[in-house]
Amino acid sequence: MRRFARTARQDGLANALGKAGRYLARRMRGQGSSALARAPEGPPNTEAHYLSSVWQDLAQHNAFHIHAAPATLQRRRQIALIGDLNLPQCRKYRVEQLAHFWQGRGAEFTYAHYEDIPRATSILQQATHLFEYRLKCTDVTQMLRYEARRLRLPILYDLDDPLFSVSAYGTYGNMNAVDPALKSHFVNEAPKYLDMMNGADALSVSTPGMIVHAALYSPRPVYLRRNFADSQTLDQGAKAMNAEQIEDGRFRVAFASGSQGHEADLEEIIKELSTFVLADPKRRLMVMGHFDPKALPGELNGQIERYKFSDYGQYLATLAQADCTVMPLGEDAFNGCKSAVRVLDAAAVGVPSVVGTVGDLAAVVRHGQTGLIAQKPSDWGGALEVLANDPSQTRQMGLAARKDVETRWSGHAEPHIIAPELIRWVEG
Repeated sequence: MRRFARTARQDGLANALGKAGRYLARRMRGQGSSALARAPEGPPNTEAHYLSSVWQDLAQHNAFHIHAAPATLQRRRQIALIGDLNLPQCRKYRVEQLAHFWQGRGAEFTYAHYEDIPRATSILQQATHLFEYRLKCTDVTQMLRYEARRLRLPILYDLDDPLFSVSAYGTYGNMNAVDPALKSHFVNEAPKYLDMMNGADALSVSTPGMIVHAALYSPRPVYLRRNFADSQTLDQGAKAMNAEQIEDGRFRVAFASGSQGHEADLEEIIKELSTFVLADPKRRLMVMGHFDPKALPGELNGQIERYKFSDYGQYLATLAQADCTVMPLGEDAFNGCKSAVRVLDAAAVGVPSVVGTVGDLAAVVRHGQTGLIAQKPSDWGGALEVLANDPSQTRQMGLAARKDVETRWSGHAEPHIIAPELIRWVEG
């Protein structure tokens, strides 16, 4: 009963009832509990032993150990990135644009999903460095890392969310919108990410906030590698800007939500935002992506435009119809690590952003020139009034944001984009 009560508190009543039902079914079949672990059911994880026979053969022929690291033997640099590539935005910002960056510096760059074991193993053989992205400790990832150590490759671990942090998940306001069992799952997975982090030689993260938070958990050196606007973002943004725009005299404020739970972020400014929108019947709130309509005040219904995400190009095309965007974040440890990708997206289509001081968003906005920074909750309404009352100046601000993203945030080897120490870690 104590275990049932604890599970109900932590994972929710439905999850607790499900576990209780499975337990009773086992007892009715005569399968009591045991202090000893049972043998695992089903076949062993053969993927985790993919290299086993190769290793044994190399060891038996006295060829297992590499006596000099490839990076010291060769003048070339070839980076192999192995990561969790399932999330399109993460793949774009932390993998594909990184490939373009290093290739532009003369380094070869190949990548593989960690579950594509033949490819992942293959790209390790020619590499001089291994980058691991968003990996947690599993039998497969440990096998791949063991091979990298056998090949004497220096290992960099990259992450753009504090997936390793129990404290960040425990205080993350957006988690209140998901099933408690899912939140418990994320918390339970955090040590697996930390284990991978602390097995690497160095870490790279996407924001200064992530540097500070990672230092609470890891003694490894942590380098900054911010997200930036790559050629795809700039090209598709320019296409969206040049497309036919809606000309109906309405002032549109966009709020984009790429995942569940961002209702908590909008709640930070909903009072000021509602007052602003309702003050003029020509004002509209564009809600883009995942969002629970019940989280919005009912009186706004007549002035809300809702859009679902499709592909990235359509997202930019829709965003280009806005006059400005708002990007509030609740003040907690997880949001404090957030990058400014949404600001980059808006700037790419010539739309200024209104942002707060949580996370890294304000680092990409020049206040009064490319957007506005709200220092406190009461500032949001005033900022929106400034933009709505001078549409011409607002358009100029958006064009300045586009110029800024082309010149300052497009992936140059500048210290605000990538730490010089990280470049030396690869090229030195």
